[in-house]
Amino acid sequence: MNQRLQSGISGLDELLGGGLLPGKLTVVLGATGIGKTQLGVAFADQGRLQEGQRGIVFDMTARGDSQNHFEYAASLRDWSMTSYDAHDRVDAESVWDAERARRDYLHLFEHSGRRVTAGDLDSDGWRAWKVEQSRKLDHTIAFLYGNFIHGVRRLVVDGVEPVERAAESIQYEMFEYVYHQILMKDSDWVARDLFRVGYRANAERVTADAYDRSEVGCLLLATSHEVMLDDLIARPIESGDVMSGANTIILMGKTRDGNRMGRALHVAKHRGSACDESIVPYVINDKGIELS
Repeated sequence: MNQRLQSGISGLDELLGGGLLPGKLTVVLGATGIGKTQLGVAFADQGRLQEGQRGIVFDMTARGDSQNHFEYAASLRDWSMTSYDAHDRVDAESVWDAERARRDYLHLFEHSGRRVTAGDLDSDGWRAWKVEQSRKLDHTIAFLYGNFIHGVRRLVVDGVEPVERAAESIQYEMFEYVYHQILMKDSDWVARDLFRVGYRANAERVTADAYDRSEVGCLLLATSHEVMLDDLIARPIESGDVMSGANTIILMGKTRDGNRMGRALHVAKHRGSACDESIVPYVINDKGIELS
């Protein structure tokens, strides 16, 4: 079995029976401002110590409210994030050139100030988003494949907005593509999707730089309507919901004790592993998240 991926947060790995399982999906669910991005940045940075390469961040924010990845990385982890330029031409040389391919952060849709759900857009607006999504797929594949062949083994997906039904969200739809068509595919098949007719010309390098998809861990940070941890724990998981297929679910929410508010997390699911099911308080300070 592959070595577990440590979270970078003291105490959390103990709750998880040693850490997160590579090759599996972990969903972190909670309201805006609860600390999901700090957790994601800590997890990505921990790759530097454990695998020799920091993880990468795939940001699907659409409304323009910053997730502060660069600020958190710099202040909490002494990490100067680099951005992938989604306007550059995708070609084989840019993928194998570590200077160009090994970037920490991709913001897919650019800040448009619009939500990306079927209920918020008219038919023309929805089609426009679908066209943009299709246009950005090559950059998404190049960003992920280019990092994985250079040793990255952690992906954090952030900026997923709350919706009543996952089927209404282009963000969830995009994530489903990323997860099933990139993360769950062997590296040579990902290369085929990226290079298409140019695959044969690059087949030798594809084989030489093959990576094992079972070593790659994915952390999806999803924003919920629910704020209180009790409401998150009681939240039903619908069939087809992205969480129904997740190996691990971590809930982060507010708690109330009399007239005092706090924060706590709960490991609601950790398939194939023993875990501590306690509700564990935490604080956010200048060091990030600290469990009490």
